[in-house]
Amino acid sequence: MNDQFEQLFDSAQAQQLLEQMYGSEERERQIDRYRRCMEGYSAQYGKTESLKYFSAPGRTEIGGNHTDHNNGKVLAASIQLDTIAAAAAVDSGVISVISEGYPGMSVINLGDLEPQAGEGGTAALIRGIAHGFQQHGYRIGGFNAYISSSVLPASGLSSSASFEVLICQILSTVYNNGEMDAVMMSRIGKYAENLYWNKPSGMLDQMACSHGGMITIDFKEPAEPQIERIPGTFEAAGYSLVIVSTGGNHADLTEDYASIPNEMRAVAQAFGVEVCRDLTAEMIYGRLAELRETAGDRAVLRALHYLDENDRVGRQVEAMKAGEWQNVLKYITASGNSSWKWLQNIYQESVSREQGIALTLAITERFIDRLGDGACRVHGGGFAGVILAVLPHAAVAEYRELIERTTGTELFTIRVREIGAVCLNTLL
Repeated sequence: MNDQFEQLFDSAQAQQLLEQMYGSEERERQIDRYRRCMEGYSAQYGKTESLKYFSAPGRTEIGGNHTDHNNGKVLAASIQLDTIAAAAAVDSGVISVISEGYPGMSVINLGDLEPQAGEGGTAALIRGIAHGFQQHGYRIGGFNAYISSSVLPASGLSSSASFEVLICQILSTVYNNGEMDAVMMSRIGKYAENLYWNKPSGMLDQMACSHGGMITIDFKEPAEPQIERIPGTFEAAGYSLVIVSTGGNHADLTEDYASIPNEMRAVAQAFGVEVCRDLTAEMIYGRLAELRETAGDRAVLRALHYLDENDRVGRQVEAMKAGEWQNVLKYITASGNSSWKWLQNIYQESVSREQGIALTLAITERFIDRLGDGACRVHGGGFAGVILAVLPHAAVAEYRELIERTTGTELFTIRVREIGAVCLNTLL
């Protein structure tokens, strides 16, 4: 199996593919990651000549903070941080998964795919995905997998969606001739996350992980979202995308996340519709006193955030297409301000003493103001986790020193990855 691995990854095609996915400077380190997966698979399950290698990226969100769950628009991208696997089919009717760095093995019997009370996240997601495949008429079967991830867990980079899409890609490749597209993977991943893991997410995370590249998505028709790839990159325009950990995490924030779509929908339902996509600001103004009484002020603010954020995505996209990067930065800043003031997902009310995101944003905003260039905003679901900073390439080293000196947290430079979820063997 070692010879098979070296032959596969030493090829010129593999070198080119890995450079596309990770950058030339990362190629050798990434080969070592896949080699560790191969060796981990061999140690746990034994050697096999049918081993395949898979990757599903994490994602970054540029615009459209908390809009997807109300049929809105988003601007997002796959990134080079990813979840990878070495996997092979087995005829046992059982899926067995080991994740590097985590104890134990997740074992799912495909004869029982109903939700299991008290089941942990990994096993629950795999079970839900397998059930979703069945519901949509796709074939399922057993496989063994050894998985490793560089997507920071509980960080807003969508480690869970990356994992979900990876499992979808394995089942699609091994049992369905690779026929499942990015939209169906996203629907099934969302299904598993919503119903088997009790996480009230939209489809943004899964779509950005499965599709690849910088894309804008319109969820007006959620079952058939409209996807457009956006040309141009921050890197080519002279900017680095920087993710900064704020010391918090997303582990126990389900109620905080759920409150956002629930409150937005409460405002929409006052008008006899389901989502804020069907509202206008003037409709809200016309019944403001009633809405403040029945839904509450925060719900109204969140609905107004949705309306402006949805429009802002369109302006961001047009600015990118026109190469107007200063306007792109202006809209990122406006999005961040709206999330902070109107959406209010910067910290948990119940633990207001801890405001890692707000503090890191304050330090970053002061840095950008002194620099005279750049933008920053909360990244992802919010309440805890990470922020996104967009900085001139030359300013990243100084910013890194500032963050390490002040908050002592980690900083990661990310790049847009043009290739979404993939079985590497099929491209080599």
